[in-house]
Amino acid sequence: MSGRLGTAARDAARRVDAVTPDHRDRAVDALRALAVLGVVLGHWLVTALVADGSTLRTASPLQHLPWLAPLSWAFQTLAVFFLVGGHVATRGYASARARGIPYHRWLRGRLARLCRPVAAVLTLWTAVTAVLLLTGAEYGTVRTLVKLALSPMWFLLVFAALTAATPLLTRLHPLWPLAVVVHVDLFRFGLGAPAWTGWLNLAAGWLVPYTLGAAWTRGELERRRSGWILLLCGTAATAALVARAGYPASMVGVPGAGFSNLDPPTLAAVTFGLAQCGAALLLRDRLRTAMRRSVAWAAVALVNLSVMTIFLWHQTALMATTATGLLAGRLPGLHTVPDGLGWVAARLLWLPVFALALTVCGVAFRSWERGGGGRRRGPSRVVRAHRPVTEDVRHV
Repeated sequence: MSGRLGTAARDAARRVDAVTPDHRDRAVDALRALAVLGVVLGHWLVTALVADGSTLRTASPLQHLPWLAPLSWAFQTLAVFFLVGGHVATRGYASARARGIPYHRWLRGRLARLCRPVAAVLTLWTAVTAVLLLTGAEYGTVRTLVKLALSPMWFLLVFAALTAATPLLTRLHPLWPLAVVVHVDLFRFGLGAPAWTGWLNLAAGWLVPYTLGAAWTRGELERRRSGWILLLCGTAATAALVARAGYPASMVGVPGAGFSNLDPPTLAAVTFGLAQCGAALLLRDRLRTAMRRSVAWAAVALVNLSVMTIFLWHQTALMATTATGLLAGRLPGLHTVPDGLGWVAARLLWLPVFALALTVCGVAFRSWERGGGGRRRGPSRVVRAHRPVTEDVRHV
């Protein structure tokens, strides 16, 4: 039985590989998939819902085991997502213009691709919130769950805003938004400016990798030297900011910490993102080679097919597993305080369960990502040619 399933899977992978145009840059799709999966795994590893009686509260192993902070460097991959997003959007917009497609039509397709899955998330969590409150659930627990479920929405808002501004960003040099981040942090941390000024970095910080993606489209990052400069300079700057300027070592938020590198983005998060973008650019050739394997390419195509569903539903999958597990009592790695390596080992064992719950969410709500209605839409555009309308409508 397992042999037949394996053969069928390999045959399906070969069919996906066969219908993929030879000129498609598969490294772009591979980088997007790695970025999304990095964020998902990072959240699953550092987000704990601790059961205190009838209340659930968030906690993180980084609170109790700060020496694990380097793990956040591997899984905080949003800069790579913005790099790819900027590259795909600017290339797609240029192609759309060449074909005479108006801006509003191009933008409508892009935003529809981003926002369709949001409707399902908001609908479900509106109903869940109402049920929890009506059944007497503690307000603190409801607030914790809703905040986790909807936390990915900030990313969509920023990404949508940058997408809408793409025509203005096609020639913007990344040093301009980087300069804004430098000055915001200088005023905030050096001159005592109000904390709210840090939110200016929410746009400027993610503009840096997005405009790097535009530079990639212009052909300015093709030489490997560009990748090495970004990687080495970004790494050195981040190390100096953490070691000398008092920035947190963790690149994700830690409950109870004085401030976060990510919420809003700090200069350390941006320089770290530059290093990640450099590494991504250096990996392009290796990824192109790896994606020649039909099984690897089929897996990447599958992730790209439901990339927004995966991103938006991964926290819900974690919470659904946690809530279901409460029926069996306080389970290690799921409801217990993340204060030791035993918790980390137990959490690793829960990852396949989270993945299974996410798969269920993906199967249930994937039609929203494809436009809803359950109607057949022909072969997936994930494996079609990079034509102007196809690319910028179906890729994020």
